Amino acid sequence: MNSISANLNLMIKASEKASKTIIRDFGELENLQVSKKGPKDFVTKTDKRVEKIIIEELAKSKKNYSFITEETGKILNKNKNIFWIIDPIDGTINFLHGVPHFAISIALQIDGEIVSGLIYDPIKNEIFYAEKDSGSFINNSRIRVSNKSNVDECLFATNNDGIRKIFPKLNLRNTGCAALDLAYVGCGRFDGYFHNNINIWDIAAGKIIIEEAGGKVNNIKDFKINKIDIRAGNPNVYDKMLKKLDKF
Repeated sequence: MNSISANLNLMIKASEKASKTIIRDFGELENLQVSKKGPKDFVTKTDKRVEKIIIEELAKSKKNYSFITEETGKILNKNKNIFWIIDPIDGTINFLHGVPHFAISIALQIDGEIVSGLIYDPIKNEIFYAEKDSGSFINNSRIRVSNKSNVDECLFATNNDGIRKIFPKLNLRNTGCAALDLAYVGCGRFDGYFHNNINIWDIAAGKIIIEEAGGKVNNIKDFKINKIDIRAGNPNVYDKMLKKLDKF
């Protein structure tokens, strides 16, 4: 394994432990699809259980770090300038329907800057991670954003409704998992990503993964943590994408 910090090592271990619960519960979903109560309550419980495992694992050796999480919100500890930013399952609707496309997302923010990020897809067993000034990786292999520059040949991801009316010609995917969309931009599967009104826990890890893979991401500090308009892409198409998004 390339040399990684103690913090990132901790993030990897926490996500691997939590993934066992996700994989087990995902396997149970088929039985629940036919039950009267339905799988929705079950998924909410999985979300909360996974978040609890991640928080407990991270807090074992970093007791003073604070948290921003999807399920619980802000948890302030002694270090109020250091935050773990956690989305226990990004893509819960996919999970709920038995679609194997969702991920754990964990980022570390110090003094307002994201310094490391991890996105773990437990079903495909793909772990994307990055640290500031250390590059981006998938399962130990270095990744780079794509180098396409012709917008018509690019594949973009977004989760916004009605997008087809504005961009009838763009090749678009709406996968239902922002974290993996960003990870896919980082490793060149997608060429760009845009989304309005998204939460910090959906995108914090993806932002540093794309930047460390040579991509561009807009300044998310200008937004509230639960109302971020994010733009990300390879450097060749980023500005062209922004031009297309003028009306968006």
